[in-house]
Amino acid sequence: MLRAFGIIFVFFFLSHSVFSQGRFTVQNGQKSDKIKFKFINNLIVFPVKINGVELSFLLDTGVSKPIIFNILNVSDSLRIKNTESIYLRGLGEGESVEALKSSNNVFQIGDAINLNQDLYAVYDSNLNFAPRLGIPIHGIIGFDLLKDLVVEINYAHKYIRLTEPPQFKYKACKKCDRLNLEFYNNKPYLNATVTIDQKEIPVKLLIDSGGSDALWLFEDESLGIRSGEKFFNDFLGHGLSGSVYGKRSRVDAFTLKGYTLKNVNVAFPDSSSISYARRIKDRNGSISGNILKRFNVIIDYRRAIVTFKKNGYFKSKFTYNKSGIELAHDGLRLVRERDASINPVNGLERNENTNGTRIVLDTRYKLSLKPAFSIVELRAGSPAEKAGLKIGDQLLVINGKQAYQLSLQDIMEMFYADAGKRIRMRIDRDGVIMNLSFILENVFDKK
Repeated sequence: MLRAFGIIFVFFFLSHSVFSQGRFTVQNGQKSDKIKFKFINNLIVFPVKINGVELSFLLDTGVSKPIIFNILNVSDSLRIKNTESIYLRGLGEGESVEALKSSNNVFQIGDAINLNQDLYAVYDSNLNFAPRLGIPIHGIIGFDLLKDLVVEINYAHKYIRLTEPPQFKYKACKKCDRLNLEFYNNKPYLNATVTIDQKEIPVKLLIDSGGSDALWLFEDESLGIRSGEKFFNDFLGHGLSGSVYGKRSRVDAFTLKGYTLKNVNVAFPDSSSISYARRIKDRNGSISGNILKRFNVIIDYRRAIVTFKKNGYFKSKFTYNKSGIELAHDGLRLVRERDASINPVNGLERNENTNGTRIVLDTRYKLSLKPAFSIVELRAGSPAEKAGLKIGDQLLVINGKQAYQLSLQDIMEMFYADAGKRIRMRIDRDGVIMNLSFILENVFDKK
């Protein structure tokens, strides 16, 4: 089961000027195409070609214009032209980020093509979300695709289907719920209900497929939206303008028309990180990947409706990172490993010189470069911190497995296990090898 690992992609423009651009059309006889996606940390990652160069994008309903980043190695091939500087503002406590606004770009997603697409290119090397996800991510796209096509997201089978609106036919579905959408700054909102302290509270939420958590709420005592006594302070994710921190807690229930989920994870971001998000009138938060994945979803901007049908993820338990550790891909390290293709006898080379000195070379081992993972966030008072781990520690071995043999997602999964599980780690701290261990704790049970 995939869980939210704290990556946030919700962006807001400081300034925005609209200029003419083309539209996405599906270039085949069916006027519909299916594209497989990777499902990483509750996020949808799929291939997008820009000016003939294939990149990896996130589908993010919380973004207006496509944004590309982490493109220094392919910037020449992209042939980005007709640019002018603009500043973008997103979640986080940092400053705005300079970007280049470009027009007349060719975008292709499967058989869907736009011959005149606008985009924003960010060349700041510090804006790179790939280390947190463990795979290359070059950009995000939302409104400009969704406004032109009906988008079906099948989380269960990991594909999206893009269909021209006139060709899309709704099927009778007794187990589906259909909700109306409202739009503010080209972003979709829906109405739902949260239950806090046994009180049902109506909320207006941004649909944010680019967020990996379940639910974000903005604290508001007048409405009864609050964390209560059972919460802990934590790193919530990384946005365009820096890291976002806040409280993690749970709500008694979350209701989306006819569907109700119990004991749902919720994050209450610090007010300083969401000052721009709160400018939307009556907005109370966001519904994100860890709830959205429990449904197969049809997003229809032309008709301003969204359809939900629960899938196999629906009853998945809501859990959270009990270790306090956030890891990121941190370059490469040199590893000595056994070459299975060489048998023990043939792997030994002997040489004798004239003075009788015998030299034995063991060629059964080889040196190779492998991914390195380091601690980039550490929750105060967490089991990992109390065990002596520190930011910057490089992970070598976890629970008897070499870290480089695992994906970042595989490792993070271990931190979401049940309370009571022991985590054993061998780490490299500035050249000093150390063995440390801790037991996962349920913070809410301690309150």
